Amino acid sequence: MSTKVAITGMGIISSIGTTVEENYAALIQSKPGISIISHLETRHKNNIMVGEIELTNDELVKQLNLPEINCYSRTAMLGVLAAKQAVQNADISDITDCKTGLVSATSVGGMDMTEKYYYEYVKDDTHHRYIAGHHGGDATQKIAQQLGITDFVTTISTACSSSANAIMLGARLIKAGKLDRVVVGGADCLSKFTINGFKTLMILSDTYCMPFDKNRKGLNLGEAAAFLVLESDKIVKQQNKKVLAYVSGYGNANDAFHQTASSENGDGATLAMQKAFKVAQLLPEQIDYINAHGTATPNNDLSESRAIQRVFGKEIPDLSSTKAFTGHTLAAAAAIEAVYSVLALQHNKVFPNLNFKTAIEEVGIVPITSVKEKQIQHVLSNSFGFGGNCSTLIFSKN
Repeated sequence: MSTKVAITGMGIISSIGTTVEENYAALIQSKPGISIISHLETRHKNNIMVGEIELTNDELVKQLNLPEINCYSRTAMLGVLAAKQAVQNADISDITDCKTGLVSATSVGGMDMTEKYYYEYVKDDTHHRYIAGHHGGDATQKIAQQLGITDFVTTISTACSSSANAIMLGARLIKAGKLDRVVVGGADCLSKFTINGFKTLMILSDTYCMPFDKNRKGLNLGEAAAFLVLESDKIVKQQNKKVLAYVSGYGNANDAFHQTASSENGDGATLAMQKAFKVAQLLPEQIDYINAHGTATPNNDLSESRAIQRVFGKEIPDLSSTKAFTGHTLAAAAAIEAVYSVLALQHNKVFPNLNFKTAIEEVGIVPITSVKEKQIQHVLSNSFGFGGNCSTLIFSKN
């Protein structure tokens, strides 16, 4: 059994870049990827702002060398692109050289295509091929096929904590000796269904989102995909692998409060962080940076702030939400922020919480608003989902 879980590769595509390097450059240059909608047809097109990837579906098809007629959703294509980057970054030439699994997360699945052709299905069967790709597991299957992974393949869908739980499951499988390597992460594209759903909940912002700000109006939805390659001690040693960072801690708890809202005092978030510390065998004062969930909704930011205060007391580490860069990418969010957490460790930088001006009166927490250089050994990353599913990951240099 492996005592440590190493991250040996990363891949990402988001509204601020199509590679890890492009994402990092945008983070340190404080360049957000938030704009009005340009590729998706919706009546809300000019009323909200989103984190949209500039590549069209046709461009993604060409980039992945797919046949012109295919049954890939946008979620699947983004996922394949990021997962392939991660495997290449991990310098894996033969994915079958050890027991390898895939744990992929999604919320949107293939609904971007099924909603697009919904009204045509009865009278025209031209696009029926997309119906089979509607479910969440389809993108996972396509990623596994593209990578050649057959030992273990599964999908996690726990709303906005999905890819945190994918990373956690991958780490546990390695620690238990079930697998030697696991590709973990998530993908979600923008869809009318999610835009309409969040619009109904009245938590979308009509301007740039403002995480942890007193005057925050709501979130910006985004689309993205990110994957990490996790490998055991044995494989790292046998293959002399370069280690980017380690997954040192993880915890999951349920708020059990409301279908879409977090509890007033962040009970689930508090438990998730406490569990992660126990697994990592770390104390709160050892955390150098918190990559917060920070959705910029009135409920989340206050609830998460109170949970952070409960866990860390008066000595709260440097904190920021990077969702003002990418938008809230739903099931992909935790994987996106896992990549950013590793980048923070590698470069010893705390990334800024954009658009912050005034602290929330009830808690008074002030996030980092410009790039800060400091020695970073441990990063804590929070991800909380609808249904009360709260997850925390801790990433460490060694």
